[in-house]
Amino acid sequence: MLGAMTLIVTVGAFLVFMQNTTAPHTTLPTSHTTVVNTLTLTSPAFAHNEAIPPMYTCDGENISIPLTIQHVPEGTHSLALVMDDPDIPVAVKEKMGISHFDHWVLYNIPPDTTSIEDGVGVGNLGLNSLGKMEYIGPCPPDGEHRYVFRLYALSQPLTFIKQPTLFEVEEASKSIAIAKAELIGTYKRTISPQ
Repeated sequence: MLGAMTLIVTVGAFLVFMQNTTAPHTTLPTSHTTVVNTLTLTSPAFAHNEAIPPMYTCDGENISIPLTIQHVPEGTHSLALVMDDPDIPVAVKEKMGISHFDHWVLYNIPPDTTSIEDGVGVGNLGLNSLGKMEYIGPCPPDGEHRYVFRLYALSQPLTFIKQPTLFEVEEASKSIAIAKAELIGTYKRTISPQ
C-alpha cells in the first residue's frame, strides 16, 4: 500500500513538473504587433523635398504654409515649429551676421494640434530674421533654396522673458525634446528679383 502511494505521488509530481517545463514550448505564442509612433510633419501643399507653391512665397500671397502633424508621442506638453533657409548667399550671411535666414517661429503649440491651416498661426510667435513676429515666405535671390521645417515635441511648455528667436527656441527645446520631425521644401523664383 505504501509502495503504491509513493508511486502515485511520484507520478503526480513528475506530471506537474513536465507540465510546468513544457507549457511554454507547447503553447502557441500570441501574435503581438509593435507599432512605433514616430512624430511626422507633412504638408498638403507639397511633398518632402518638392517645390513649395508660389502662393506661399513672396511671388504670391505670402501666407504661411499648411502643415499636418501626426504621431505626437505620449508625454508631449507642447510643440515648437521653426522654418529657416540654410542656402542664403554668402553676402547676406556676412551682412546680417547669420548662417541661415529664419522665416517662421512658433512655440507652445498645443500638443493635440493635428494641422496648421494656411495663413493661420497657432501657439506663440517668435522672431524671424527681420526681428518681426510673423511668417516670411520663401524669396530666394539666387536660384533654388531649401526651406527646412523642424517640429519638436516637448515635455513641457517654453517660457521666455522676451520674444525668442529661432535659435533661442531650439536651444531651449534641446533638453526637453521627446521627438523631432523635419520637412524640407524648395523654391526657385520664376520672377526675376527687382
